Amino acid sequence: MAIGLIGRKLGMTQIYSEEGNVVPVTVIEAGPCTVISKKTMDRDGYSAVQMGFGRRKDSRICLPLKGQFKKVGVAPSKVLKEFRVDNVDSYELGQEITLDMFSVGENIAVSGHSKGRGFAGVIKRWGFHGGRKSHGSTFHRAPGSMGSSAYPARVFKGKKLPGHYGNAKVTVQNLEIVDIKPEENLLLVKGGIPGGSLGIVLLKKKNNS
Repeated sequence: MAIGLIGRKLGMTQIYSEEGNVVPVTVIEAGPCTVISKKTMDRDGYSAVQMGFGRRKDSRICLPLKGQFKKVGVAPSKVLKEFRVDNVDSYELGQEITLDMFSVGENIAVSGHSKGRGFAGVIKRWGFHGGRKSHGSTFHRAPGSMGSSAYPARVFKGKKLPGHYGNAKVTVQNLEIVDIKPEENLLLVKGGIPGGSLGIVLLKKKNNS
């Protein structure tokens, strides 16, 4: 397992390829991320590297975290995430991880939280077709029969019903890196990624969980 990168989705735009084709891309502010702590098998039961991204005011940091940042000698980070690694000895506290780890044309996996859509019906949430639109029909956007008459007199678990939709972790794999702007810490990936603008995302190399 290789370390990933924390980023922020800035929005979408489009660029032109060398062949003159329009390519829709998502602009991501990726890193730089700072190694804040290391988790080891002997002490924590697993191997991981905790990294920080962004800047947060000192007044908004609790004392335990403030002491942790002070021990490493870095400014407080706004976002903290852990990445599982095989060997933590390859990383040092306070080390900066940048988007130099990626290259143009490489495929990556991007994880983020999808937009929350609140309470939604079965047509919007699950893609049900619904009933007839004609007059006189009493079945338009309802979920349909529950299948719970005298027997089994209950609704089976997993039944697709109205409920909370969105605001869940989503991972999109095999997104191609179209361009990299290291001086601005910007990464341009082909296609869309989960979440709205300014949402936090995790970038990982292909075939890494």
